[in-house]
Amino acid sequence: MENTVIGVYDSYAQAQNAMNELLSSGFSRNQIQLNPDSDATTTQNIRSAGDETGGTGIGHFFRSLFGREEHREHRDVYSEAVRRGSVVLTVHADNDEQHDRAVELMNRYDPVDIDERASTWRSQGWTGYDETAPRYSQAEIERERGLYARGATGTQNLGSEESTRIPVMEEQLKVGKREVQRGGVRVYQHLREKAVHESVQLRQEHVNVERHPVDQPASEADLAAFKEGSVEMREMGEEPVVSKTARVVEEVVVGKNVTQETANIDDTVRRTDVEVEQLGAGTQTRGTDYADTMASADDADFRTHWQNAYGSSGGRYEEYDDAYRYGSTMAGSGRFKNYRWEDIEPDVRSDWESRHPGSTWDKVKDAVRYGAEKVSGRQRH
Repeated sequence: MENTVIGVYDSYAQAQNAMNELLSSGFSRNQIQLNPDSDATTTQNIRSAGDETGGTGIGHFFRSLFGREEHREHRDVYSEAVRRGSVVLTVHADNDEQHDRAVELMNRYDPVDIDERASTWRSQGWTGYDETAPRYSQAEIERERGLYARGATGTQNLGSEESTRIPVMEEQLKVGKREVQRGGVRVYQHLREKAVHESVQLRQEHVNVERHPVDQPASEADLAAFKEGSVEMREMGEEPVVSKTARVVEEVVVGKNVTQETANIDDTVRRTDVEVEQLGAGTQTRGTDYADTMASADDADFRTHWQNAYGSSGGRYEEYDDAYRYGSTMAGSGRFKNYRWEDIEPDVRSDWESRHPGSTWDKVKDAVRYGAEKVSGRQRH
């Protein structure tokens, strides 16, 4: 059950589309189950509670799915949903990733909130699934779905009264911060060679051999040296010796400092405002559409003004009808209470042109003004 995803749909088409989406996304058919496995709305004879898709069959399917008695409440809720005409789509995922993917795909086809449905049933007296109870007829299904639809749109029937909820929405501005790169420095280290010239004094020795002619008697020293021998004298010299040593002559320090600054954010947020217009008593019944409601005694007055102001231009009254109605609605809303036409005309023009992009303001402005002044009692004479 940990990786089993269960979705409940109000129509077989929704469940079928969700199943097709799962199959096209890589899920195998034996991982997916539909209950019931056919569209009951197209079947002439809805099967009884004891057959394959009736009470016993449904109960057996969900007993095999939920197993232990401790899950009876879930089993009863899903069995009851099928009895009331819903379709249950079950996916047995192989892992957490498939589980999350199945949830994402099945949510695209508007599954119902089964907990909310069960709460509604209990408020109506439902206490649990009864296998002997027959399935809902098509009329019963449509009637119950109608109640759900009215609840979803915010309209409730409370005795003989009706109420409609109109949400007022407002945007809120949240300002956060994130880190971004603003630039920086990159330091490169290169090796270069530089020619160096130095001078050094070198001493060199040279052996000189000279012969001088001599004619004199030999002395005792000469006689003593009168034998074989040799005399050796070596020349000595100096040569340059070069060595290199490395020394640190400079340091480059790269670092950064942090400062704080205040950023001022100027933006706009939107909010919906609800204007309440007081309507006068009339003979129209509730449910009359807008065109019938606006067709009142004012129509004759608007046509008279059109004939005097625009009749000679060769147009038709229908081309100006919206302008008269817009002016009367605008003035009756209270938005421009105690207005001066010269002050509000720019705003009214902007609003009209945004609602009627194909209309020329200069053509209809007199009709708008007349409609507004008729409501406010400021007609020009």
